[in-house]
Formats: sequence, C-alpha cells, structure tokens
Amino acid sequence: MREALVGLDIAELGERLGPGQPAYRARQIYEAVYRQRVAALDAMTALPAGVRRELASRCALGLPEVVARYDSTDGTRRYLLGLADGRTVETVLMPEESAGRDTICISTQVGCPVDCKFCLTALMGLERNLSAGEICGQVLVVLAAHGISPRTGRVNVVLMGQGEPLLNLPQVIKATRLLVDEGGVGLSERRLTLSTSGIVPKIEELGREPVRPRLAVSLNASTQEQRSELMPITRKYPLKDLLDACRAYPLRPWEKLTFEYVLLGGVNDSEADARRVVRLLAHLNCKVNLIALNPGPGIPFETPAPERVAAFQAILRRSFPCFVRKPRGRDIYAACGQLKRMSVADPLDSARPL
Repeated sequence: MREALVGLDIAELGERLGPGQPAYRARQIYEAVYRQRVAALDAMTALPAGVRRELASRCALGLPEVVARYDSTDGTRRYLLGLADGRTVETVLMPEESAGRDTICISTQVGCPVDCKFCLTALMGLERNLSAGEICGQVLVVLAAHGISPRTGRVNVVLMGQGEPLLNLPQVIKATRLLVDEGGVGLSERRLTLSTSGIVPKIEELGREPVRPRLAVSLNASTQEQRSELMPITRKYPLKDLLDACRAYPLRPWEKLTFEYVLLGGVNDSEADARRVVRLLAHLNCKVNLIALNPGPGIPFETPAPERVAAFQAILRRSFPCFVRKPRGRDIYAACGQLKRMSVADPLDSARPL
C-alpha cells in the first residue's frame, strides 16, 4: 500500500521526496495538500511532471473516499467516508447561514471504546484509531466538497464524532498542528474543540501541549454513582479526580472550559441534579452545554420534555453561562451520540448514496 501524503508535515514530505530535490518542493506539496486541497496528485501542477510521476509511484494523496452522504431537512449533512483499509468513519457538516459559520464534526477513532450507555457509537465498540491524516482528511474532504475556506469564513471543527480523542492523543495533536497551521489549512486554534469523556491523565497531558484544541468535558451526571452507571469509564477515572484535573487545567487567556451534559428523561434531569451540577462546577471558569438526548435504536432512555430542559438550564444560568444545544441532523442520525453508520433506510427518505 502506498503511503498517504495527507497527514505528513513539511519535514516528513521533504524526507519522502528524497535527496536531490530543492527544499521548496516539500513546501509546494504541503500547500497543494492542505491549502489548495487538491483532489489528486496530478493536480499538483507546481511540481514538474517527472517529480509528480516519481512521487505517485511511491505515495498516494490519501484522502478518505465519500461512500455515502445523508442530507437532513435542517441542512445538516452526514458523510460516510471510506478509509484505505476498507473501514468507514463518519463526518458531519452543520451549516449555519444565519450565523455566518460552518461547523464540521470529525471522528478520531473508528467506533469508540468508552461505552456510554446513551450513545449509539458505543454499540460499535472500537475498531481502531485514526491516523493524523485520516483525521485531517475528513476536514479537507468537507471543505473541498462545499467550497468552504477557514481563511474567508468562520469554520469550527469539533472532535466530537466517533471515538474518544484523548485515547488517540498523539495523532490528534499532530492533526491539530496541521489544521491550525497558517501555511496549510489555516483553521483558527480558537475554533477547534475536543470533547472527552474524562480520561484524567490525558487531560493533564493535553494541557502541556503548546498547540491544542479547546477542551470540552462530557459530564452527564451530578454524582459519582450516577456517572458510573451512565459512563463506565468513570469507574477508572472518578468524578472527583476529573474535576481536580479540570481545576488544574491551564486555560489560555481567551478560553473557558466547556462541560457537556446529556439530559436523559427521568434519569439525570431533575432540579436536584441541576443544583448538584452547580456545586460540582463552582469556582471553575466554565460554561455548560445542555443536550437533550438524541434517540436511537438500542438506547434505553428518553428525551426529556422541553420544559424540563428549560428548568434545568434556568438553575445553571444563575451561576455560569449555560446553553441548550439545538439538535442538528436527528432525522439522518447525525446528531450528538447518533453516529453508528446508520443507513437511514426508513422511514426517512433523505439518505442519498453517492
């Protein structure tokens, strides 16, 4: 199998070119891959034809292939992307024309090992980690498909798709550096967010990285006992340790911690839960995003009523910023917690294989 160019930095590209090539050739390839977002090696016209042929004999561009696309009535698009080894992963585009921005939700693993009881992805288990190129490639494919550029528009990228990003941290950090490089993709570091279930030692490791995404922590419970039932990972990384790691996390001057809380009807959505959350997050520089459960087959919970969500939010807003995340792409299984490579065969008719 030929090595993929997507995922390599300039120094690595120079190594792949080999001796005898001027140093600027690596920069030309880098810009073609990440800035111009070419779809094939032949499109790297800044390179001499002989160099392109020799490079193509050893390397492939390495972008994921669009296997299928699913279109929601709200404008959300879910992509099923094929990888070189035949596996597939999901990426979601959420355009927001009224706000003048686009959000791309990307995956960091094929499947997920964390086993949160309210998440469809957990039912897949873990197949493997993604490489930095496979992580970056999702962004490149969506940007190219829709003519979107971080240089001319507001583009958010959230590592909230399939997988637990902190369990693939070296590749996530390498992908982050590629995505935020001004000479490449050019994404703003402030517009890149990583969501974790709470892998405590990896949170500490992430905080030591000079270039890193914003941190969002999936809380989803107001007590250790409740969280242990909903998120078994907390048995290894208890709630107290998680909150201690959050308090020690080195926030940059412009950022807050984000806590995400999936509301499950009759389980963790009471006013008493809300008051406990306020106490848990006291003295943290944070905001909270509430997510009413996005349902799916095999998930044994119900979506709470809107008035229950509003009551929960009202209590939290007295202490820190609290927002209700509007569900996007529920009808095509593209919303938070729904990524399980669903075919959306019926009763929906919005699936459109390419």
